[in-house]
Amino acid sequence: MIVELDRNSIDDRKIKQIVDHLKDGGIAIVPTDTIYAIVCDLHSQKGLEKLALYKKEKIAKVKFSLLFNDFDQLAAYTAPIDRSIFRLLKSKLPGPFTFILKANKQVVKLFSTNRTEIGMRIPDNKIINAIINTLGSPLASTSLHHTEDNIRVYFSEPTEIYEYFSDKIDLIVLGGAGNLTPSTVVDCTQGEPIITRQGLGILFE
Repeated sequence: MIVELDRNSIDDRKIKQIVDHLKDGGIAIVPTDTIYAIVCDLHSQKGLEKLALYKKEKIAKVKFSLLFNDFDQLAAYTAPIDRSIFRLLKSKLPGPFTFILKANKQVVKLFSTNRTEIGMRIPDNKIINAIINTLGSPLASTSLHHTEDNIRVYFSEPTEIYEYFSDKIDLIVLGGAGNLTPSTVVDCTQGEPIITRQGLGILFE
């Protein structure tokens, strides 16, 4: 199923259609402020299993990122954040960054793993924000790229996304062209922030 959305004029009926699909344990391709992503409802075990199956991994092995709507929602899923790190997050989010933070026990339990570090994002995109807001909980996500390629080739054009994934993913949300560059990944678990992948976001200017 294809749902087309205008990021400058959000159709609430279409957002509800997407949210109903996610609540029912479905996975979906959605736009973000960087590359397109594949997502599920964080609190849907069925959705997490489907996303892990797509990645051909067990849930505990998949490197998910969590997508949030705001800082209040993010704080509900993290361990206590150092004040200097929190100031950094506030200065860069919403935006094209994935911050590796310590998750709380709730997240660890959802993923059935002992690993506490997880990527967390607040995207600057009206479509994904509307989905998360209506859903009322974060999304678990993984990036969208050619699964056969050793070197990751990302998708940006809606027509290309449709042609490649229409027979693989139940729901594709098209919201205009995406970026070809992923988010900048910043590890904040060791005290000082460390860039582990330079992407679209500039951490220090």
